[in-house]
Amino acid sequence: MNTPTSPNSAPATPDTLASPDPNLNPHVHKEVENPMNNAPQPLYFDCDTGIDDSMALAYLLASPEISLVGIGTVSGNVDSTRAARNTLALLELAGRPEIPVAVGEHDPLAGTFPGGVPHIHGVNGIGDIEVADAQAAPEAESGPEMIVRLARAHEGRLRLLTTGPLTNIAAALKLDPELPSLVQDITIMGGAGLVSGNVTPVAEANIYNDPEAANAVLDAPWDITLVPLDVTLSHTLEESHRTQLLESERPMARALGEMLDVYFAFYVQTFGRPCCAAHDPLAAAVATGGVVASLAPRVHVTVDDTDGPGRGQTICDLRGAHQGFPDQPGARCRVVLAADTDVAAHLTERMLAL
Repeated sequence: MNTPTSPNSAPATPDTLASPDPNLNPHVHKEVENPMNNAPQPLYFDCDTGIDDSMALAYLLASPEISLVGIGTVSGNVDSTRAARNTLALLELAGRPEIPVAVGEHDPLAGTFPGGVPHIHGVNGIGDIEVADAQAAPEAESGPEMIVRLARAHEGRLRLLTTGPLTNIAAALKLDPELPSLVQDITIMGGAGLVSGNVTPVAEANIYNDPEAANAVLDAPWDITLVPLDVTLSHTLEESHRTQLLESERPMARALGEMLDVYFAFYVQTFGRPCCAAHDPLAAAVATGGVVASLAPRVHVTVDDTDGPGRGQTICDLRGAHQGFPDQPGARCRVVLAADTDVAAHLTERMLAL
């Protein structure tokens, strides 16, 4: 990563985190609304299961606010088939083998999958730790088909969370152009608003790996929350958090702690110490309402999908900063720039609770 940052050093807080009053700041991302007597809301998770996706999965499984009704995999950190294998194995380890997993798109909309990032996530995508293969197999339907089916089954209530390239979501939009009207919203871990990228000077990995798909998703008429590097690099999991996971009696928590050995080693080049950014689990926390953004302006966002040096850049119109970020007419994308809570403590507490 090219962006200098420092860890959030706020004191640890309980699982119910104190957050700014959203009624006092129109740009605070409000808590998840639950219209059906506080019943957990259905959520579909789209991922390229590497180490931070695994943390996001654990967070979701431990979150009473949502019901994880399906998972689709996409090529990114690893290929989509390997991501499904990782996901199924982790679900079984966590005691939740009943959650359906579908293999999604292998290649981006343009070109072919260039391969994973073993220097970041290990050869197997989960830090090269050994986890027994699950007895369950992937669903017969594809990831995009699962999205459309679940959107129809939970019309108006389904939430989408993505922590990998947006290829499956773009493919689902082609299958059913009415999809944006069928889901409640979509939360995307990806992009870089005011900070540098982590693949190129301007591009973040999830967007860079399929900018054509990202443009299709951002252009669709639905409620979008973008969780970019601006906020995920500002919150780090440290050795103290990893130690808590390693010392847990719960198999999933211990596995996460073991995975973080590889992830922490990679991030030494960014932070100068063993730790890691909270990319995907922070997006999961924002999607469920466990973490409330303190600054999240609603602005126009597009992606550079040309073949020049700007390919993959997430272009967020943040020129309203000097006027308090008034909502831009017609804008549908809320860009999370800050979260004033001890994110790492919250994430660790949830992962330990699984």
